[in-house]
Amino acid sequence: MAEKNKYGQYFTIGVIADFMVTLISHSKQSRVLEPSCGKGVFLDKLVEQKFENIAAYEIDKTLGAKYDFIRFASFLSVPVSEQYDVVIGNPPYIRWKNIEPELRAELESNALWNKYFNSLCDYLFIFILKSIEHLTENGELIFICTEYWMNTTHSVSLRNYMCSHGYIEEIYHFKETPLFEKVTASFIIFKFVKSTNRKATINLYRYNKERVVPTKEELESRSCFDYEEIPQFQVNNRWILATESVQDELKRFEKGCKKANQLFDFDFHRIGEYCDIGNGMVSGLDTAFQIKDTINLNKSEKTVLIDVLKAKDLNAYKNTSSTKYIFIQEDISNEEFSEKYPHFVTHFSPYIEKLEGRYSYNRVIPYWEFVFPRNQKLFERKAPRIFIPCKERISNKNYFRFCYAPEGVYPTQDVTAIFRKESCKESLEYILAYLNNKRVFEWLAFNGIVKGAIVEFSEAPIASIPYRPINWQVSTEVKLHDDITNEVKQYLMDSSSIHIDNINNSFNKLFQ
Repeated sequence: MAEKNKYGQYFTIGVIADFMVTLISHSKQSRVLEPSCGKGVFLDKLVEQKFENIAAYEIDKTLGAKYDFIRFASFLSVPVSEQYDVVIGNPPYIRWKNIEPELRAELESNALWNKYFNSLCDYLFIFILKSIEHLTENGELIFICTEYWMNTTHSVSLRNYMCSHGYIEEIYHFKETPLFEKVTASFIIFKFVKSTNRKATINLYRYNKERVVPTKEELESRSCFDYEEIPQFQVNNRWILATESVQDELKRFEKGCKKANQLFDFDFHRIGEYCDIGNGMVSGLDTAFQIKDTINLNKSEKTVLIDVLKAKDLNAYKNTSSTKYIFIQEDISNEEFSEKYPHFVTHFSPYIEKLEGRYSYNRVIPYWEFVFPRNQKLFERKAPRIFIPCKERISNKNYFRFCYAPEGVYPTQDVTAIFRKESCKESLEYILAYLNNKRVFEWLAFNGIVKGAIVEFSEAPIASIPYRPINWQVSTEVKLHDDITNEVKQYLMDSSSIHIDNINNSFNKLFQ
């Protein structure tokens, strides 16, 4: 069972704690520290396994003391002169904005925090770094935590510190497995070794079961994991959980998108330079604005209907369906509305209470209007566009659903729209094919905003995608662009898979 309080506590289940103790390679006489012991599940397992020299800290006195070696004090206050062969546990997780005043004050006076971190960093970071400070040479840090810090900008100082002070030996990647009750996140167990020597590779174990907690036997035998060997992480490089061959492919892709005469590897063209991007409009209650029977509507009612594509309607390249929405934006009274749109009065009547209870963005909004028609001007642009679901699960597929949408079609809040800038020379069809290419999928799977198996597609993540513009001075590239454009147009008409094969072959040539 998992509970949470102001100290960022999520309590570990026994089967996981038991498994983590088995990862310790030091002797039973080694000095072992649990820096945030909570209710003591790791201590129970350490004692069961006959470890003889255990120390533990816990800041929350309300949890009670099961063992006389538990010290109820903040781990951050412990002098680093206390050295251990093993640090094991489940560190607290609190974002800076949610840190209690007394904990924040402690951080602000902490030398390690001030040296490596700032107010954009999370409480977890200092626990990892300080735990390493307490390790002896060849000491082991074994933690379970969310994986987000492995690729965020704000944790780069932590990652660089770890690369400079040792190496990751093992990672167990559980994705969204419910290891903690009522917590949706992607979890990892990692084993870090403090050492002046470095191993060349990391043992990566990917959990291969769907949303089911593993048994003790499955963990011990590793039968619930798929095994890979990945390159050791490096200072100032992204931490990517991918094999060397996959990383080489990603580098080749980025190299193909690199700007000419640039010194840095990350200076490549990006989609945001060539496209305008906007998240879909917010109705506040989609079911109330969707209308199926349009036959009996009067002329005024038919003129305020719009075609909408929702996430469920999208597929790669083409949509599978669409929905009519009521979209009224005119300053009229209730009486005028009833007279002009009589069928809509009947349509909206079952939803009135919910519509009036919508979040209104501090405005008085009639029940028949969208609460936030964001990016409306963008969507009214007289040009076709590309739609993508705001969130896409990739656990059981290897493609995204970048979908063509003609002029006049709108997205709602679960869809993000992409428009070709006027300054962009490439066709929208080329951009559509490019975004649906496997290279973009693989890049986003490792470099996008990924939470568990969910990739997020808001404006910023889409804008950051590397882009391969055409060199219009090279005739072979111009021909490839035109071929791709024509193949996309043909596919949108007849859905023949031969066009997709031809598109992929053209991109293979472009990236040679």
